[in-house]
Amino acid sequence: MEASVLPRDRKPAGNTATTWLKVIALVFMFIDHAGKMIFPQYEEMRILGRIAFPLYAWCMIVGFHYTRSVPKYLLRILVTGLVSQPLYMLALSHTWSQPNIFLTLFLGLCALWGIREKKYLSHLWAPAAALALASILRADYGWRGVLLFIMLYAVQDSRPGIAAVMTAYALFWASFYGVTKSLFGLTVDLGTLPGFLSQPLSSLMRMQGYILLALPLILIPFKKDLKLPRWVGYALYPAHLAVLYALEQIIK
Repeated sequence: MEASVLPRDRKPAGNTATTWLKVIALVFMFIDHAGKMIFPQYEEMRILGRIAFPLYAWCMIVGFHYTRSVPKYLLRILVTGLVSQPLYMLALSHTWSQPNIFLTLFLGLCALWGIREKKYLSHLWAPAAALALASILRADYGWRGVLLFIMLYAVQDSRPGIAAVMTAYALFWASFYGVTKSLFGLTVDLGTLPGFLSQPLSSLMRMQGYILLALPLILIPFKKDLKLPRWVGYALYPAHLAVLYALEQIIK
């Protein structure tokens, strides 16, 4: 089959207000990072943080559809990731061997580019290479993060498809984690619920299962997008790391 199987005119369904979504994702990422480094006793902050990555992945898919130059898009992501890495290491006590989220975004976009272009069988080796490199390089969210890019891209023009992929992915990823025992000070006892409720909830109420909280933001369009210079959108990520590090020092 020709490359037109995945043409540029497969417009992403749902919310394309990516500037708003990036700001929202950043807020939840900050909550997640603050929960990890400053308030580890509040697991709810880490739960809310699960909303961030699916939003970033969706924004990349929308951006991939509309960008005029994929190489320039990749370059912006790479530069932002490299500039942010020292702050990432300071704020989250990581090392160079633990790259920030922009490596995952970079590899995910490379996978999509190869799938769409289909040059020299790139629709086969590009996603495979991206998945392998995500694991080898210890990218944030690993190969599972890149897999979400590929799965969402395959159904980007179908809201039911997006919902199905997100649900299946949440169930798969959540299976590696234990069931949440409490939420916002309330004890969670799913055993007291009827089976038709307790079984699906016990499958989803696990740390990575909460990525489904991002689904309404992906599916429901905003009437207007936020207007910001492009550089601001990229600068917000290292800026939030600087603020996090400053807060850590103040509280310590």
